[in-house]
Amino acid sequence: MTWEVIVGRDATDRGAAERNTGRPGPVRPGMELTTAVEFARAHRQSVLTTIRRDGRPQLSNVLHHVGDDGVARVSITADRAKYHNLVRTPWAALHVTQDDFYAYVVLEGAADVAPVAAAPDDATVEELVALYRSLLGEHPEWDDYRAAMVADRRTVVRLTPDRAYGMLRLPTPD
Repeated sequence: MTWEVIVGRDATDRGAAERNTGRPGPVRPGMELTTAVEFARAHRQSVLTTIRRDGRPQLSNVLHHVGDDGVARVSITADRAKYHNLVRTPWAALHVTQDDFYAYVVLEGAADVAPVAAAPDDATVEELVALYRSLLGEHPEWDDYRAAMVADRRTVVRLTPDRAYGMLRLPTPD
């Protein structure tokens, strides 16, 4: 394995890679959004970042799923800071790391929030069911799950990434 440091759009020199990582590596300006989305699809633990009213970041550990449409989905409750932040400022970043913590991507983009679950058979609960299935498989009691989604005032955040950066460990070319 070799390290390829893939950084934001404006960093282009090899010295930046060495200063930022402590490891030498080629620097490629920008990161292909499709590469970052594929990485996020393969690693579902992440940190969701939203913006507080005072402009400071608010971070939460979450599980996410990236669908075939490239949209990252996260289940949240309407009584938490991240919900209020996203309603006020519909932007988020998702920091996704590899299990060994030595590779990561950050997806940034517009985030919309589904309506809060109001009935066990509404569209939001259906989306929550689909999200649960994609992350954990089948639930032992779907009726209880649906009722809990309404009682918890759950919803789905949909992050549509339009920018990505990070550092990936790539195979060494032969």
